[in-house]
Amino acid sequence: MADIDNSPFYITTAINYPNGRPHIGHAYEGISADVIARFQKLRGRTVRFQTGTDEHGLKMARKAEEQGRTPRDLADEMSGYFREMDEALNIGFDRFIRTVEPEHHHASQAIWKRMEDAGDLYLDRYEGWYSIRDEAYYDESELKEGPDGAKLSPQDTPVEWTVEESWFFRLSKYQEPLLDLLKTPGFLEPTSRRNEMIAFVEGGLRDLSVSRTSFDWGVKVPGSDNHVMYVWVDALTNYLTGLGFPDETEDMANFWPASLHLIGKDIVRFHTVYWPAFLMSAKLPVPKAVFGHGFLLNRGQKESKSEGNVTDPLALAEHFGVDNLRYFLMREVAFGQDGSYSAEAIVTRTNAELANSFGNLAQRTLSMIAKNMDGTLEAFDGIDVDLALRKTVNDACKVELPKEFENLAFSVGIEAWIRAVYACNQYVDEQAPWTLKKTDPERMKVVLQTIFIVLRDLAIAIQPVVPEKAASLLDALGIPSDERTFAALDDSDWFARHVESGFTVDKPTPIFPRLEMPEEGAV
Repeated sequence: MADIDNSPFYITTAINYPNGRPHIGHAYEGISADVIARFQKLRGRTVRFQTGTDEHGLKMARKAEEQGRTPRDLADEMSGYFREMDEALNIGFDRFIRTVEPEHHHASQAIWKRMEDAGDLYLDRYEGWYSIRDEAYYDESELKEGPDGAKLSPQDTPVEWTVEESWFFRLSKYQEPLLDLLKTPGFLEPTSRRNEMIAFVEGGLRDLSVSRTSFDWGVKVPGSDNHVMYVWVDALTNYLTGLGFPDETEDMANFWPASLHLIGKDIVRFHTVYWPAFLMSAKLPVPKAVFGHGFLLNRGQKESKSEGNVTDPLALAEHFGVDNLRYFLMREVAFGQDGSYSAEAIVTRTNAELANSFGNLAQRTLSMIAKNMDGTLEAFDGIDVDLALRKTVNDACKVELPKEFENLAFSVGIEAWIRAVYACNQYVDEQAPWTLKKTDPERMKVVLQTIFIVLRDLAIAIQPVVPEKAASLLDALGIPSDERTFAALDDSDWFARHVESGFTVDKPTPIFPRLEMPEEGAV
């Protein structure tokens, strides 16, 4: 899906709606975006990664009213929890944006004025169905009937009949350009989301209500102070605000249009129909790509506060470890589809692959080098079986994993990586260096150092997923920080330089200890 050039790369998550604390779905999107950002950096691209919180709208205003506080007070508290989650999960954003920032209000009003100058805004009266929870308008034909006969949105959220004066955006004007955009290869993935949006636009677009007068928690409409902008006009503009729009900044020149908007499948319409139309109206380039990922299900069920099955991602990370959680989410779920998690699944997957396979491979190899070779590395010539393993691992790390990660097929890329790990373990079992220690010490050195070499490749490749643990292993291997990119995998002389440097291997500390199942109700 993505390009393979070395141009600047700008990735965004959807900004999170902070009317409650973060749940595992928020963490999943943030971790996924972080993996992509780290991967592109390791490929050599200049990367900008933005996330944040979407703090306006009727839903926030009502939540604050229920709690007897101001919307700003609620927003300040809740936004802090999302930033805390990102930092705890090693989600390395370059910009955490809040829509209450004055710069954001300025940017939102600027794009509004551009749409107005294009003749795409007009004042009229809105009558129709509105979902407060989705912050979305729905046509009568889109509604469902709930168990009690009440009308529900396509997302099964309650809708209210709303009547008020409103500014409208001429969305219908952009029907054909939007269809052309949606049919552009690579703009919207996965294919199922693209087909849904093409069908939606082909069904005919109505002009969109883009302001409200029934509450005032939002960005004021220029020249109509009794109106606040529809929350999605405001929210989507954050992607520009973070680059300094409307000023002609260096960041705007380098990073817009965005390389990738990473979002949940439930908000694809806003990002691939409304947002491109706003940008077209404002005479701004549309994003290069949008990817609508699936939901993360708790033992197969969607999490909801009413069901009492909402999981705190920080509790999971504290119990299982941040990198173990990150690995599980990227490995277990086919990206773009819904996936399921449970404590048992996390323990089973990470123990089998990280602890028993990769971690144990590193631990026993480095321990034997430290003990049986005094930690000293030597130049050597491998035989066919050694060279074959090195090629297998290098191909997996340099070719297969990057190719799949470029296409956002993380689970497929990690599958290629873990197959290489398994090949290494099979090689160790067959060569049996513990036996060679007695029968052929020189051959033992070759075997151990062959694994030393491939451990470096494996650790470099998996860095985007488990950055802290991979860094620990690369530190133990003595790999300089500037030799940890994908380009370094092409460097065939690095081991010779390493030997000449006099680096010695110390007795290692286990990098991936085995996990224990938590007690019932612990996470």
